[in-house]
Amino acid sequence: MLYSISWYGSCVPNNQSGGIAGGIEICITFPTEYVKTQLQLDEKANPPKYRGIGDCVKQTVQSHGVKGLYRGLSSLLYGSIPKSAVRFGVFEFLSNQARDESGRLDSTRGLLCGLGAGVMEAMLVVCPMETIKVKFIHDQTSANPKYRGFYHGVREIVRAQGLRGTYQGLTATVLKQGSNQAIRFYVMTSLKNWYKGDDPNKSINPVVTGAFGAIAGAASVFGNTPLDVIKTRMQGLEAHKYKSTLDCAVKILRHEGLAAFYKGTVPRLGRVCLDVAIVFIIYEEVVKVLNRVWKTE
Repeated sequence: MLYSISWYGSCVPNNQSGGIAGGIEICITFPTEYVKTQLQLDEKANPPKYRGIGDCVKQTVQSHGVKGLYRGLSSLLYGSIPKSAVRFGVFEFLSNQARDESGRLDSTRGLLCGLGAGVMEAMLVVCPMETIKVKFIHDQTSANPKYRGFYHGVREIVRAQGLRGTYQGLTATVLKQGSNQAIRFYVMTSLKNWYKGDDPNKSINPVVTGAFGAIAGAASVFGNTPLDVIKTRMQGLEAHKYKSTLDCAVKILRHEGLAAFYKGTVPRLGRVCLDVAIVFIIYEEVVKVLNRVWKTE
């Protein structure tokens, strides 16, 4: 019986591959992330600046050119490798402890392992990375943008607000990432167990893995977009308007209604499905290779 490789064995080459895959995916799909963030920041009470996805793209390109759709890309790109390393490293470590005698990980334990991985990546990597990204995107819509680039922007944020300025919306980020990975790994584990049936060693085609990953990504989008909206508002340049995560949620509900909690769902759906599909394909294929190299009986 082949067990999943150890945490130490998987953490370095496995998650570097996941980080590279994530970096490629981000470069391709970041405009959808940009549009999603702008729509989530666009408050109904202000009044709204954008009439929808197409209008957001049109206004951005007219004002800043196509490169404007990539504002904030650097923060996600720089954070993709450590984020993937933490996510899959923690999940691999926890799942190795949670497997039964046959090496099988059931859906409930997969959910809990995913939750642990999501909480850890949120605290160590995602919150500062997302805060910087949102501030950069929000800054572009202001009358006088003040951030000239990644390093200048980070320096200005830290100078004005200290390190805590890169950790805005931590509670919302932990809730979002924890639920994100719990849903994704739960769905992925359930689908893999269903596909393998009574044979835990059954091989899964990369195309099937990608399809399962896309389904898992879609489930996470529909399951936690409200938390993503709250997180985005808590990390924007007007975050001072909210006293807490709960206060932010209450104000959105009171002034904008339930529909506001699903702003940016369509562009987020496109990016996340592709993201999760690519990363899980790379992850599973590298695990197969490493299991052959570091075989344990």
